[in-house]
Amino acid sequence: MPPKTPYAIWAVTPNGEALGRRIQRQLTDADLYLSASLASSLASSSASSSAAENRSGQKRLRVFEELSEALSAAFDRYRGHIFIMSAGIVVRTLAPLIRHKAVDPAVVVIDDNGRHVISLLSGHIGGANALATTVAGLIDATPVITTATDVNQLPAIDTIACELGLEIENIDAVKSVHMALLEGGRLLLHDPLDILGSRLPRRFVAERIDMTAEKPDRSAAPQPGVFVDDRRVDLPRQFLVCRPPTLAAGIGCNRGTPMQEIVDHLLQVMDDNNLARGSLMRLASIDLKQDETGLNQAAAALGLPIAFYAPHQLESVDGIENPSAVVAKHIGVSSVCEAAAILAADRGELIVCKQTTPNTTVAIARRTLPS
Repeated sequence: MPPKTPYAIWAVTPNGEALGRRIQRQLTDADLYLSASLASSLASSSASSSAAENRSGQKRLRVFEELSEALSAAFDRYRGHIFIMSAGIVVRTLAPLIRHKAVDPAVVVIDDNGRHVISLLSGHIGGANALATTVAGLIDATPVITTATDVNQLPAIDTIACELGLEIENIDAVKSVHMALLEGGRLLLHDPLDILGSRLPRRFVAERIDMTAEKPDRSAAPQPGVFVDDRRVDLPRQFLVCRPPTLAAGIGCNRGTPMQEIVDHLLQVMDDNNLARGSLMRLASIDLKQDETGLNQAAAALGLPIAFYAPHQLESVDGIENPSAVVAKHIGVSSVCEAAAILAADRGELIVCKQTTPNTTVAIARRTLPS
């Protein structure tokens, strides 16, 4: 998917148009949408669309006939929407487009006089709370935030996780975690790398617990908790699972190996070793494979970057578990997938040595996050 444009600003009144242009001038990369009737009235009062654009120094003006049709086409193209109109209009127009807080863009609503900026949709993960606060600062308005954790000055775990680059695997568990905090409870925390724990005040943590131990102490299992790890284990449903970007996969393949064969082998290796797919941060191989169609398509299908290393870089890696005399003879290096995995993990630890099929090889390394 192409990257999303940051913001769309929507206005249907003259006050809204003026306020929209004021916001547009101060935000980076924002499109202004005006209703056709408003654009027409502005033109008839000697302020044509192009003149208005030149006056504001902006050329990113869009005119729409029907708000519902225009928003339906544009909703997922933006990270955030700013509506300068009544909240009722916005709610009725948005209703058919809303899917889930994990994927919906941020939505804020501003009254026609610019007094209040309301965070309406996707306050935490989508960033509407932050956007409302930012826009309110630009126009000297009052931000209106209604999410319970924010108004009670409690940590929003989902927001913190996203800021730290963690992938939330079971977003619905956020409710249990936040409810526990709202009720004055504390959380169990499994976070061996202290990624999220370093951002969570100690008073909100009841106990640090190792849920990957051979015989973990799960006496408090019904208690909500947060699990931050790239390993897959059976967890109580009250645990929010956050995956850190710690795993890199080194891949070797024969010429012409289909994309699906590469993907299937990689995911099977991860499943066999109880590694979370959400923690896979990149693929890697030798630079001789830069034009390998199946390999590049595999990276695209998984939504991951792929790094290619020169033979001398691969040969610089120590600790190769399975050097290959055949590979060394043909391409001049003793290891492709293991060495590439280690390099792609910032010279981290090789945790899954080379796994082979007739056409592919896969190895997994774990990156050590900075403390």
